[in-house]
Amino acid sequence: MQRRNFLGVLGAIGMTQAATPPQKTRIYAVEQFKLRSGTQAPRLHEFFSQAMLPALDKIHSGPKIFLNAEVSPHMPQAALIVGFSSLEEMGSVRAKMYADDAVNKKWTSLEGGLPIFDSLDSAVLQAADYSPEIAPSAADATPRVFEMRVYHAPTGRHLQGLHERFSGGEIGIFHRVGIHPVLYASTMIGPDQPNLVYLIPFTDLGAREKAWSAFAADSEWAKVRKESNEKYGAIPDVIQMSLWRATAYSPVR
Repeated sequence: MQRRNFLGVLGAIGMTQAATPPQKTRIYAVEQFKLRSGTQAPRLHEFFSQAMLPALDKIHSGPKIFLNAEVSPHMPQAALIVGFSSLEEMGSVRAKMYADDAVNKKWTSLEGGLPIFDSLDSAVLQAADYSPEIAPSAADATPRVFEMRVYHAPTGRHLQGLHERFSGGEIGIFHRVGIHPVLYASTMIGPDQPNLVYLIPFTDLGAREKAWSAFAADSEWAKVRKESNEKYGAIPDVIQMSLWRATAYSPVR
């Protein structure tokens, strides 16, 4: 049962959506694997790097990010983020993964009667129109720290306000102070809806601290926030934050 759940990571979901340009990533599957100390993490990463990623590379050209948690409510933990042009493409990739004998054999050999993870949390995100495309890293790139932020909006109107704020003046402020998110999205299937989710890479924790300090002190940011609150109402400060580091084998790192 656990293997079937894992191979469903890429999530076939019996839904359709309007046709979108194939070059634009619209859907992201986010899988978070809760582990225990011991052999689970090395076995899971062996499966990812030696079986799943090679199989994915053969059938899917979309963005792929493999992460290890550095600061998270559950430790240890690993995560996989894969981007697709549509739910249909996500289902097609999942079906091909099911049919891959090498993937299934590697999983069975590593499992060996013992669980490779304790539990799996899954979500499907819909990228915002203003979200950039995620490009693979150079082959010799140093793995970066990725900060994932989830802003919980009490109503759909507040969520609209968040997206309007981010797509407007806030992105320019972000870039000016050294914050360059690679993904803006909202959860369409998963917990804590409605929300805005964004993912930011930093070269290291020092760069992260410097950038956020500059952002908090920015006078234009105070103006943008005030205008947004006046239009949509104040959004409660309910923010879920976690820090991850890309693995050495992750195509995006």
